Amino acid sequence: MSGKTSQRLFRVRLERMIQQLRHDIVSGKLAPGDYLASESDLAGQFGMSNKSVRQGLDILVEEGLIRKIPRVGNQVTEASKQATTVTLGINSSLERDIALSKLLDRFQRKYPSIQVQTITIPGNSRTFVKEYVDNGLLDVFLINRQYFQHMEEDGLLHTLEPLAVAPGTYRFLEESFTVDGLLYAQPIQFSPVVLCYNTDHFREAGLSEPDSSWSWEDCSDNARRLTERRGHYGFVFYEMSYNRWPVFLLQSGMRFERNADGQCDIAGTPLYDSIRLYERIIHDPDVFPKILSESNDDVMHLFMAGKVSMILTSYTSLNELKHSDVAYDISTLPYLYEPRTLTISIGACIRKSSEKKEAARVLVDFLSSEEGQQLIRSETLSIPALKSAAEMPVKDGLNRPSRFDLFRDILPTMRGHQDLNLTSTGFVVLWKMLKQYWSRVIDGETLLREIRENLGAHVRTSSDRK
Repeated sequence: MSGKTSQRLFRVRLERMIQQLRHDIVSGKLAPGDYLASESDLAGQFGMSNKSVRQGLDILVEEGLIRKIPRVGNQVTEASKQATTVTLGINSSLERDIALSKLLDRFQRKYPSIQVQTITIPGNSRTFVKEYVDNGLLDVFLINRQYFQHMEEDGLLHTLEPLAVAPGTYRFLEESFTVDGLLYAQPIQFSPVVLCYNTDHFREAGLSEPDSSWSWEDCSDNARRLTERRGHYGFVFYEMSYNRWPVFLLQSGMRFERNADGQCDIAGTPLYDSIRLYERIIHDPDVFPKILSESNDDVMHLFMAGKVSMILTSYTSLNELKHSDVAYDISTLPYLYEPRTLTISIGACIRKSSEKKEAARVLVDFLSSEEGQQLIRSETLSIPALKSAAEMPVKDGLNRPSRFDLFRDILPTMRGHQDLNLTSTGFVVLWKMLKQYWSRVIDGETLLREIRENLGAHVRTSSDRK
């Protein structure tokens, strides 16, 4: 073994020992007054010499976490018991989506020396992460895969602490937050888009419920019949949502690519067919109501009031129904070319420069632990990232769809925004063009020309895709 390799291995083992001991002390696993294992035992455990172990212990002494008692051992100090406050950046919907208050209450009881202060971070600013991280306002924050892509493209991943994979996490979630072999966000939950429908409406109209064979034509036909027989609308979704319209493009089976001229030419492709299908659906007066809505919540409220029979929604949005008496179920999405769906995943990040990194790590470890993940499973209709928790049976009083386990069957069909192969800016550019076409401000020829001339610069290259 070369000198450089030996030195690098020594540093890795030393850092691992320091982090493990610091974690055990901060989390309370080692309480004030407890003694660490002997230096020789630590040397054997971490594959180092006694001298190297003492170097690591000296760092913990300097931090005030332990004190050395000659001929006795290394004892955890009372100072380690002092409360540490960790700031957690959250989105406003996470209280609903992962029962955040209950999670943090459980965490506080388990780790009384770590206090958690939540800060709601804006959901519409690309620069919020950099601003909050640069100013040291957050120790931990929860972000979706789209914001993770923002950070990757803006060169901000170096501000995040690489994390160890939580055993048992769905592999596709690990991969979505991994770049160059390093995991930068610990998966917490994921939420595929599904078709949600009122079972009473279908029964009263004498119609068969949706199934995996449905095309969008089947969906539209049944929506018309529901509209005619019930006097309410058959189908609606929030057409402005970044978590709805990409579904149609993903189902084309294509992604945006540049041709030899550096342009995006989608004329005559399944991708263009998907865009046209979307336009036909939202402008069909017998299917899709012309309503003024500000968010997916408005659509869900229409569904809860029985004003619409079918909606596109995500598992997390189903939490709006968990205490309702609405008779409903879910099905796979209708499809055009390929039966794909869009999945929104959430991960927990640690600011690398945080002075409370170990306490932050304890929090992230808890959120992704079996205990934390099972709480999400039992208190919400969201899907935990831990496979065993997601698939465990639960008995509760929540209004769950009978086909809740549908997500297990559609795992191979799940895709993310990144699978359309556009940069974050490219999504904004595309959306501006699609809005004009879907609003019938421009025609198809104009849309194709604008995509051809303006989108090529925003296609991700092989070096962008990690």
